[in-house]
Amino acid sequence: MKALRSKISKGLQFGSIVPTCDNSGAKTAKIISVIGSKTVKGRISGCGVGSLVKVAVKKGTKDVKALVFYATIVRQRKEFRRSDGMRVKFEDNALVILKDEKGNPKGTLLKGPVAKEAAERWPGVAKISKIIV
Repeated sequence: MKALRSKISKGLQFGSIVPTCDNSGAKTAKIISVIGSKTVKGRISGCGVGSLVKVAVKKGTKDVKALVFYATIVRQRKEFRRSDGMRVKFEDNALVILKDEKGNPKGTLLKGPVAKEAAERWPGVAKISKIIV
């Protein structure tokens, strides 16, 4: 996992229910923790594009439903600023389910675009993505 070059605004938070954009069998997942987040006591952890999170699958096939996985966020609706000054936002929020915390995706196909920041940070996700924005 590489460091991010730009400051990503945190568009999602602990407890958010987010759709998945891969063919791992999960449809929606709830963010149950943000890995590497440092906040003051009592504050809700936030996460943005490229963040590593733990999720509990809420809707999906029988073999993945109600299980806990690592995931990474590849799209967010909240606008964020890149280091060159450009502002980027997507139509929806989406995440990719991972096999392990090293960044190997569980699925073999991604639907929709992937943010450049997430693709740079997670090479395994970049390999199977069709569109990188």
